[in-house]
Amino acid sequence: MCGVAGGTGGTAAGSPGLVVGIGASPGVPAGEVVRLVADALREAGAAGPVVALATVDARGREPGILMTAKRFGVPVLTYPPEELAAVEVPHPSAAALRALGTPSVAEAAALRGGGELIVPKRRSAARPARATAAVVRLPAPASADGTAPGTIACMDTYSAPGPGTRHRPGPPPPPDLRHHGDAEVRDDGAALVDLAVNVRADTPPRWLRERLAASLDSLAAYPDGQAARAAVAERHGLPVERVLLTAGAAEAFVLLARALGARRPVVVHPQFTEPEAALRDAGHTVGRVLLRAADGFRLDPAAVPGDADLVVIGNPTNPTSVLHPARDVAALARPGRTLVVDEAFMDAVPDEREALAGRTDVPGLVVLRSLTKTWGLAGLRVGYVLAEPGTVRALGRAQPLWPVSTPALVAAEACVAPPALAEAARAARAIAADRAHLVAGLGRFAGAGLRVAGPAEGPFVLVRVPGAAAVRHRLRALGHAVRRGDTFPGLDSDWLRLAVRDRATTDAFLAALAEALRG
Repeated sequence: MCGVAGGTGGTAAGSPGLVVGIGASPGVPAGEVVRLVADALREAGAAGPVVALATVDARGREPGILMTAKRFGVPVLTYPPEELAAVEVPHPSAAALRALGTPSVAEAAALRGGGELIVPKRRSAARPARATAAVVRLPAPASADGTAPGTIACMDTYSAPGPGTRHRPGPPPPPDLRHHGDAEVRDDGAALVDLAVNVRADTPPRWLRERLAASLDSLAAYPDGQAARAAVAERHGLPVERVLLTAGAAEAFVLLARALGARRPVVVHPQFTEPEAALRDAGHTVGRVLLRAADGFRLDPAAVPGDADLVVIGNPTNPTSVLHPARDVAALARPGRTLVVDEAFMDAVPDEREALAGRTDVPGLVVLRSLTKTWGLAGLRVGYVLAEPGTVRALGRAQPLWPVSTPALVAAEACVAPPALAEAARAARAIAADRAHLVAGLGRFAGAGLRVAGPAEGPFVLVRVPGAAAVRHRLRALGHAVRRGDTFPGLDSDWLRLAVRDRATTDAFLAALAEALRG
C-alpha cells in the first residue's frame, strides 16, 4: 500500500513537500511500488517534491520499499502500528486491521503528520492488488526537510536526508520467520540461476526418479512405513522404536512444538526459522540465544539459560554454515531438557563429522534429518526424527494417520541404503571442493567490504556486504537469485546466503557479483 502526503514549506525553496506512505504485501516487487507512487504523484499534480517515504514498522525493511526510496533519494520513516491505528482514515480496511493493527497503512502513514487528503486511495494495477496509494497535503513541515518524526529504517540503503532531520530511534521490524529461499526464485517468474535454495542441483538422480515412478503403482493402498522405518533405524544403528518418519523436518518442528509441553523453549540463532515459528504458532513464548558474528557464530553452551527445557540448534547451522563440535552441542543436554539438533545438512559434511545421529548416551536428545537437501526432494516432503522411544511415541500420537506418502516412504528406504549413502558421501566431497572455489572467488571482493562468515562447512556460505539489499536486487536483474539474510534473527540487511553450486555456475555468479558491487 502507498500513500502520499504533501507539506507546505517543506523544502529549502519553501515549496510543499510530499511524504509517501508505503505499506505493501510482503515481497511486493520494487517496480510495482515505484509505478504506483509515480501514478499517485501524477494524479496529485504539482503538489511538490517527495521528501520521504513512510510505512508501518513491519514493512520498514521490505526490499521493494527500500528500493523505491532509493529511486527517489529519500529516507524511509516507520511507525508502530498502534500509532497508525490512532490516525483516522477515510477508507479503512478490515483486512489491514487484522494483519497489521491499523485500518489503512497507506492513508495512516501519509496522514501521520496531519494534513488534507488530495487523492483518494488508489490500488495498483497488479492482480491481485498488492499495493494502494493516497495523496495528502500536510499543513506545515515537522522538520527541516518537511518530514514528520518517525523511526528511520535502513539508512545504508538510500540517500540520507539533509542536516536537521529529526527522527526517534527505534528497533527494526521483527524478522519474517516465514520467509524462505524459495520466495527468492518464485516472485515474478523470471528465469533465475538459483543460489537461494539449499537443495543440491541436478537432483533427484535418475535411479531415484525411477524408484519413485514405480511406486505410483501402489497408490491405491494406504502407506505402510514399516520397511522405511526399519531401513532408517539400520542406517543409524538404532532400534526401530527410536525412529519416527515425518513429512519433512518441518513437520517434526510442528510436532515438537505441540506434543512435548515445553515451558521455556529456547532457539539458538541465527538458524533456520521454522522451529521458532512452529513454537510461536503453538502458543509458546520463545527465548533466543543470538550467536555473534564477532565470535564466528560459534556456540557457547554457557550462553543457553539453565532453565530452558527445550533447546533447538542446527548443525551445521543454516544460514551461517558453522559446524559446531559435537561435544559442545552435547554439552547442552541435561535431565529434564529436550535437546533438538537439526542435522538437515549433516549428510553434506564429509564423513558427517560432529554428527549426533545414532547417539543414545545424550539425555533428551532429538535429532532431525531431512532427505530434501541432498536428494532434491523438497516437493516430496520426507524426513525423520531420532529420539528416545518415549519421545517418539509422544510425537507419533500428534501425527495424523498416514502422514508420509507411499512415494516418500520409498524415497526414505532408498536414500538410506548403502549405495545411496556412498553416493551422498561422494556428493559431500564434491560440495566441499565447490565451496572452497566459491569462497576463494568471494575473497576477491574484500576491497568492496565483502566478508565470508566461516569457516563454512555446509552446502552454502553466509556473506556480509554493505548495502546487501541493493546488491541482491542488482544480482536479480542480472539473472541470479540469492537469499536475503535479514529474516534470520541475529542478522541484519547486510547479510546474504549463497548456495554452493558447480564451478561453472559459481564463476558466472562471481562475474555478476562484480558488476552488482559496482552499482
